[in-house]
Amino acid sequence: MDLGLKGRRALVMGGTKGLGRSIADALAAEGTALVISGRDQGRLDEAAAALKAAGAPSATGIVADVATSADMDRLADGAIAAMGGVDILVLNHGGPPPCTASQITEEALFEWFQHIVVSPIRIANRLIPAMRERGWGRVIVVGSTGMQHPIPTLALSNTLRASIWGWLKTLSGEVAPDGVTMNVLAPGTIQTDRVTQTSTARARQKNISLEEALAEAATEIPAGRLGTPADYGPMGAFLASERGAYITGSMIRVDGGRVRGMV
Repeated sequence: MDLGLKGRRALVMGGTKGLGRSIADALAAEGTALVISGRDQGRLDEAAAALKAAGAPSATGIVADVATSADMDRLADGAIAAMGGVDILVLNHGGPPPCTASQITEEALFEWFQHIVVSPIRIANRLIPAMRERGWGRVIVVGSTGMQHPIPTLALSNTLRASIWGWLKTLSGEVAPDGVTMNVLAPGTIQTDRVTQTSTARARQKNISLEEALAEAATEIPAGRLGTPADYGPMGAFLASERGAYITGSMIRVDGGRVRGMV
């Protein structure tokens, strides 16, 4: 299937590893130009070289930290300078440390509100107007199944990701007439550093080994296994494509059937 992504330009935040990288890999294979962000220039350079080798006509790494609004402005400007514009924006960032709801502190709320809500909205506000003017654009939020099915050990993430979901659901209706789609791509238990972190917390809580915690997590998934980044990224490319033009304001789960809810 030709996804119609050749000649498109994508900015993938957190594109050096994990879920962001999996989307960047899938876009590169479709011939999309890329700018990726991260906090380590060496890793960015390595990832950019690999993405070009995989098919991206160009790939540039820009150091940026979602903890600061100034970095979001610099990232937007850098992506426009590198590619001439941004057609596809992938909003992705690390998640807060595991905790229960009773352990949430005001300080943590303020700190992670910047990462999960303020910075993504800021850079989206910089880039979406040009998408609307051109009559074509895609925004994908790398989310979490916790946005629909709260994860007990990720209470801070559950709380703040609900805010970005509310924003996306609202804005997607405003920009849809202009050819811009906005969706959440929610991973289940995908084998990334984040899952290792959350499984380590689960292991401590239950006084079991990390390996036992990962095996236990797999038993909760109808597919019978943990997911891999390669299971996740191609759906991001589809949502970014011409073929995904009639999907907007939606949360698409890539979770092996783990979430059993019918909504």
